Amino acid sequence: MYSQNPVFIPGPTNMPEVVRKACDMPTIDHRSPAFARLFKPAVAGVKRVLKMGEGEVIILPSTGTGGWEAAISNTLSPGDTVLAARFGMFSHRWIDMCQRHGLKVQIIETPWGQGAPIAAIEAALKADKTGTIKAVLATHNETATGVRSDIAGIRRAMDAAGHDALLLVDGVSSIGSMPFDMAGWGVDIAVAGSQKGFMLPAGLAILGVSPKAIAAMDTATLPRTFFDFRDMLRSYAAGGYPYTPAVGLIAGLARAIEVLEDEGLDNVYARHHRLAEGVRRAVAAWGMTPCAVSPDLYSDTITAVVVPEGCNGTDLVKLAAEKYDVAFGVGLGEVAGKVFRIGHLGMLTDVMVLSGLAAAEMCMADLGWNIRLGSGVAAAQEYYRGSARAMALAAE
Repeated sequence: MYSQNPVFIPGPTNMPEVVRKACDMPTIDHRSPAFARLFKPAVAGVKRVLKMGEGEVIILPSTGTGGWEAAISNTLSPGDTVLAARFGMFSHRWIDMCQRHGLKVQIIETPWGQGAPIAAIEAALKADKTGTIKAVLATHNETATGVRSDIAGIRRAMDAAGHDALLLVDGVSSIGSMPFDMAGWGVDIAVAGSQKGFMLPAGLAILGVSPKAIAAMDTATLPRTFFDFRDMLRSYAAGGYPYTPAVGLIAGLARAIEVLEDEGLDNVYARHHRLAEGVRRAVAAWGMTPCAVSPDLYSDTITAVVVPEGCNGTDLVKLAAEKYDVAFGVGLGEVAGKVFRIGHLGMLTDVMVLSGLAAAEMCMADLGWNIRLGSGVAAAQEYYRGSARAMALAAE
């Protein structure tokens, strides 16, 4: 039964039953007080997850990609220059979107497997004596390579350069699963999606917007209608939307945040780190390595596993789906075929991750790769046994 197996892709993630049921609700009037009662807790909860200070939360019927578009179209004008590093498929796609919108993109080309190059960002900003660069785009968690970048470090670089650019951050595959501090890191727009750490179906773009970014709307002239923050904020004041919202998903979002906060956000982040570390122990036992070039870059939501010479990661992903009804992620862009990706975010436990590692090993054996069945599973088991006990003691 395919639907009984957890997925190990970087989103959409497995859904808690209570969250799925919260989305399953009768139709209500989205212009009534009943909708406002659903909506307000979701907005307040997002502020807590993002660690926002001042500013506004915008929840759009869309996905993370729509959130990227909303971020640039509400704050920038045609011909504006933005600074971005390209070090994976998702940083590349945001760059491509900016170029299609008539923005000039100053690109810092960076090898895939590395993170956002902070020193190069600082140097580029220091060289911009006239303030031509209007925004810095940063991908917090590059899903294609399993790389986490230092957003606080980028803010320090911007401050050291004395530059006034906006800091726009793609947190789609990190927010809700790894620590994110919008206020502390000086983020102007944070972009998330419902289908990752919030454990919902795809369908919501979730944005935190700083007062500085809100002020930028007054001079931004890129076209926007459906994504216009001004329309959204005017309607929010009356407890509604300028158009029909995704009511069931918003109800699910409020419930998902309750689930995260019942566990405790720090515990959520610790769980994700523990799951990720177990996967990394398994990868090492297989004689393989993550795509991320150093431990300080390791993502706690996705591991891109570099496959041995002569092997094809896409073959493993296809076989897992066809023979064992298990979903892993294929390699994208420059790492297509060179990696397969194990998602370990959302509603997952140690035991669920072990099942995914076992399935991956069976596929490797079926494909004739040099693998000893049980080696990775055993390495993860040893780690989980010890780390679970340590967490239990810490909670007492």
